[in-house]
Amino acid sequence: MTELRRLGSLRGAATERSVSFVTEAVAGEVVLTVNGAERRVPSGWSLADLLASLKLDARTVVIERNGTILRDRSSFASLELTADDSLEIVHFVGGG
Repeated sequence: MTELRRLGSLRGAATERSVSFVTEAVAGEVVLTVNGAERRVPSGWSLADLLASLKLDARTVVIERNGTILRDRSSFASLELTADDSLEIVHFVGGG
């Protein structure tokens, strides 16, 4: 069972008042960041599961996880995604 709470505040320039926000992962979910956007995935998902859900072929992407480029594509199926992972996915496209 996973629960994640991320607290933060935003300050409006005109009003000078603080607004709080909370992001919670429900049980069975993992909250991570993919290309700068928050994404929720089921607990236990691998990197290969995420790529499949995005309809991306592992052979045509480069992935950076938490600042490290992942070079071994054969490990994607066993690499479990965890809360607060930050992924950058670059997709190659061909053209002429």
